Amino acid sequence: MPEFLVKNADVVITMDDARRELAGADVLIRDGVIAGVGHGLATQGEVILAQGCVVTPGLVNTHHHLYQTLTRAVPGGQDALLFGWLKTLYPIWARFGPGEMFVSARAGLAELALSGCTLTSDHLYLFPNGARLDDTIAAAAEVGLRFHPTRGAMSIGDSDGGLPPNVLVEREADILADCQRVIDAFHDPAPGSMTRVGVAPCSPFSVSRELMRDAALLARDKGVMLHTHLAENDEDIRYSEATFGCRPGQYAEELGWTGPDVWHAHCVKLDRREIELFAKSRTGVAHCPCSNCRLGSGIAPVRAMRDAGVPVGLGVDGSASNDAGNLVAEARQAMLLQRVAMGADAMSPREALEIATRGGAEVLGRDDCGIISDGYRADLAIWDVSGIESAGSWDPAAVLLAGPTRVRDLFVEGRQVVRDGHLTTLDLDAVIADQNARARRLAETL
Repeated sequence: MPEFLVKNADVVITMDDARRELAGADVLIRDGVIAGVGHGLATQGEVILAQGCVVTPGLVNTHHHLYQTLTRAVPGGQDALLFGWLKTLYPIWARFGPGEMFVSARAGLAELALSGCTLTSDHLYLFPNGARLDDTIAAAAEVGLRFHPTRGAMSIGDSDGGLPPNVLVEREADILADCQRVIDAFHDPAPGSMTRVGVAPCSPFSVSRELMRDAALLARDKGVMLHTHLAENDEDIRYSEATFGCRPGQYAEELGWTGPDVWHAHCVKLDRREIELFAKSRTGVAHCPCSNCRLGSGIAPVRAMRDAGVPVGLGVDGSASNDAGNLVAEARQAMLLQRVAMGADAMSPREALEIATRGGAEVLGRDDCGIISDGYRADLAIWDVSGIESAGSWDPAAVLLAGPTRVRDLFVEGRQVVRDGHLTTLDLDAVIADQNARARRLAETL
């Protein structure tokens, strides 16, 4: 594996326990890990000059639906709340197959990489026409990102009072069997792993109580993490209270869906008791500010969660509800929304960047990522702050206030995935052309 020395960066934001920011510093990458951080380092490998740049840990995306990248800005769903938006898109997604899953995931992963993301989860919960989780795992391997796919599921169709159409639901025995298959085939728990698999029934309104409980038992037997949507908006809360007789947090706790091996997406409507429960149990949250704005779901109480000790990471959510997959832009939005809700001192740009790096790594159970320090995985984002976006900035480390939204260079496990603003692992023009052609074909068959 090539050795690299990132040399003389304006600032290296380490996100280590001391939150050190090192001026004019170097980072040595060897055998996929960080082998040194400091000044005057030397190498026999390639030198990456970083004057005029800020170096951060790679950003971590804790919630995505990569298949949705093929359905951005779909008419009929542009101005709908969550449940209406889903009902508009379910019939389109029902026409997907393995090719659509792969191509959409590849485009979404490329977009993430260019926005500084080195580690992403994905929540795939529908498998029409022979599609499998394997399709997205193949896409991540091609792009070169560290991947945490989750095998989602829906089992209650509209004929049984659920939200999704019957054509998109599965038998619960088949769901559990395929969860076991993908874990056995792809999950790698070792340090530095490029692929870890989670178990992720879609939501309390699309699967049964029994599947939620059985999924938790299976995940813990296999030693993998659990993920689902929770408390996303007012409709979600009303459904939980009417159907289960309790709030979403209580429902999750009753079924074994709390703990450090669990993270929930959105959590916009958690109340004080639920926040205390998540803090006490170290249950993680994937905060998705742009999607929550787009669907009118509200502003998640991230300040209260952080103050209570809830592990919080960022998620771009699906590109049908965002409609982008830019993680550094997501971090800026997270900061701005907390300020809108609670005042200008509610969240600093450095805290938002922390949530986007080591915060996300903690949520995904990756104690080997999210920090620039000796022995951590060599996942680095290099941001060029010499351009117009940062011109006049007095504090180049405040990249979320005045900085680019596209990386200059990106390293994942010591491999250079982005060089000088261009992906090294695939032909981006060809990816875009394939993506647009498939989107047109879907639109023409409506």
